[in-house]
Amino acid sequence: MIYKTDYHIHTSFSDGKSAPGDYIDPAIKAGLQEIGFSDHFNLIRQEHEPTMGHPESIKYLDHINKLKSRVSDIKVRTGLEVDYFPGKEDEIRDLLSGMELDYVIGSVHYLDGGGVDESPDFYNGRERDMLFRAYFDVIASAVSSGLFDIIAHLDLIRIFGFLATDNQEPLYRRLAKILRENDVVFEVNTNGRNKPIGDFYPDRRFLHIFSEENVSVCINSDAHMPERVGQYFDEAYEIIRKAGFREMAVFKNRKRELIPF
Repeated sequence: MIYKTDYHIHTSFSDGKSAPGDYIDPAIKAGLQEIGFSDHFNLIRQEHEPTMGHPESIKYLDHINKLKSRVSDIKVRTGLEVDYFPGKEDEIRDLLSGMELDYVIGSVHYLDGGGVDESPDFYNGRERDMLFRAYFDVIASAVSSGLFDIIAHLDLIRIFGFLATDNQEPLYRRLAKILRENDVVFEVNTNGRNKPIGDFYPDRRFLHIFSEENVSVCINSDAHMPERVGQYFDEAYEIIRKAGFREMAVFKNRKRELIPF
């Protein structure tokens, strides 16, 4: 039996649709051994943006800790998904210091002053190959920052299906090397199947590169509603097995272990 975890789940503390407790039963039914909550935490918040700042995160962490004490049928892990902004590393580090977390997921949603996943309009008039290279550069900086244990949807720039035209393999190879050098895990994010791109992140054509570079992996749903916890996991485990992976990363108290699957 595969030891299944899902560390990327959003609740009503940020942009999820339900309270944390509503995800427990679906996670058990999905065959998960661990469920991890990782609501959005953003240093630079816009008014009415569905993400937490520091005051909200205190309430969130308290809520998850109380949930942990009540749940015995599945392990509950505490995380955050933190937006990375170049040049703001020290501020992000200061905000995270002292938080009792099992892991921190880093993500990049913003590039050149716009949200890469907000609207297809962001891509109008932009040269795609240059945009991809710029996005991967920011992801590489996030990996190298020392802030994160896991990097989320590392090619989110694919979300609307506007793909680059040049050879993308060198971008993925370079990023895989940087992940390995900084001992950071990447996720196979199954929520891409629910987006216009209609497939997982990262691009499955390049998953073998991360295996060849000995980068650790975990499978996450990025669920924003209970019914999507563990969604498409059987397919995800099959494709990473075919790519050469034989172990997955699990987390507790920001310490990682690798277990076979």
